[in-house]
Amino acid sequence: MNEVLTTLQPAAIWRHFQTLCNTPRPSYHEAALRAHLIQWASELGLETYVDPVGNLLIRKAASKGMEDRETVVLQGHLDMVAQKNADIDHDFTKDPIVTQVIDGWVHATGTTLGADNGIGVAAAMAVLEATDLVHGPIEALFTIEEETSLRGALQLEEGILKGKILLNLDSEDRGDVYIGCAGGMDINIEKHYVAIAADSDKKAFKITVSGLRGGHSGLDIHKGRASANVLIVRLLNLLKERCDFGLSAFSGGTLRNAISRDAIATINVSNKDQAKLFAFIEAFEKATQAEFSATEANLSVTLASAALDSELESNAKDALLNAMYCAPHGVHRMSADLEGVTETSCNFGVMNLRNTADGKKSFDACLLVRSLVDSAVEHLAYVAKSAFSLIQADVKLENGYPGWRPDPKAGLLKHFLTVHTNVMGHEANVKVIHAGLECGIIGAKYPGMEMVSFGPNIRGAHSPTERMEIDSVGDFWRLLVALLASTPKA
Repeated sequence: MNEVLTTLQPAAIWRHFQTLCNTPRPSYHEAALRAHLIQWASELGLETYVDPVGNLLIRKAASKGMEDRETVVLQGHLDMVAQKNADIDHDFTKDPIVTQVIDGWVHATGTTLGADNGIGVAAAMAVLEATDLVHGPIEALFTIEEETSLRGALQLEEGILKGKILLNLDSEDRGDVYIGCAGGMDINIEKHYVAIAADSDKKAFKITVSGLRGGHSGLDIHKGRASANVLIVRLLNLLKERCDFGLSAFSGGTLRNAISRDAIATINVSNKDQAKLFAFIEAFEKATQAEFSATEANLSVTLASAALDSELESNAKDALLNAMYCAPHGVHRMSADLEGVTETSCNFGVMNLRNTADGKKSFDACLLVRSLVDSAVEHLAYVAKSAFSLIQADVKLENGYPGWRPDPKAGLLKHFLTVHTNVMGHEANVKVIHAGLECGIIGAKYPGMEMVSFGPNIRGAHSPTERMEIDSVGDFWRLLVALLASTPKA
């Protein structure tokens, strides 16, 4: 499958990207791809090692005459974000990604493409396989669960890397080089409720917020896009001021690091309040369409009949909706030091209220805080924790990871800028990214390691609009080859 990729250049990198598209690899399901890479590397005579958490390390000796050069770590992650359009039937654990080429870009078909970070892994594979490249010793490190918890990087076995230079291949803008990134923390919330029967005079309705663009919760958080989770929580809070309803269920978002595109709530409304409900939904849709007209052209709020089910007690419903309305979302602060860079943000990524086997209801949610300043991560995480602690929810602050502090005087950066100018004909843009690259975590385990991150043009990461520019992949490859050929002596 995905034979269209075999027609693209550079052939080696696209051939390996085809393998990645054909091998299902959402977070927590990287084992099949890792097993394939181990077998592939062994057939090439390369050394492989899997650390206790499941990260894969593949080593390749230097090319002839380059034995005295520094060892370079090529780093990427095996997993991809699993997001699809509502009308697409796709099982990310079983089905391959179906690609297509449109106007010079590679797209998937109604799903995420997995260019994040499949193209980085494919580039490292092309280096490992090549017999005609000039390079020093290579260590290719492929981590797991980057898109969900960063567990691979967080639990990376210490001492297994020999390299003092790390090239992170997980950035998404040709012509840019990243030398710093945000740290972050997950806020996981859970609470159980006793459900009560709905009055017989009520009718159930399903409210759906859909058609939103979504996107990466770090790279796109400042772009004014709507969150379906935030919108439906807002809708329910405004609705409870206008009519009495029972809250039966809701769901929104699938990943803590993706801006939610769709959200659904099921409510029970008495006959006397149904006209108010219809009028409010119509008015809310018009108001939010106008509010987000510049960023959400396809925003939709719809109402449909549903099956009557149990609901939360009224006071519990009000308290839960109030807590969710207080939860932080969006940009909290822009950087005072780096113009145009988001310093601190929070993404209300996932929320659910559903029935349990014992007849109760269970609420869970996950928010992701990011910041270039570690103390700001802690602050905003506790803001979120405080909101949900008011309803006695179980709130856990988990998977905290450090940021990657920029060092604009690093020797590797100076070398990268020189090579980039020679290869591309212009200077690279030096940037800091509001996202959780693994560099900060790995750097904390390997003090003194110099790192940069770069990649081709990828747009719409973490959403079904994800696409990758074909020409930029060629530039990415040429730059990587030139960097390896000019690696300094150890």
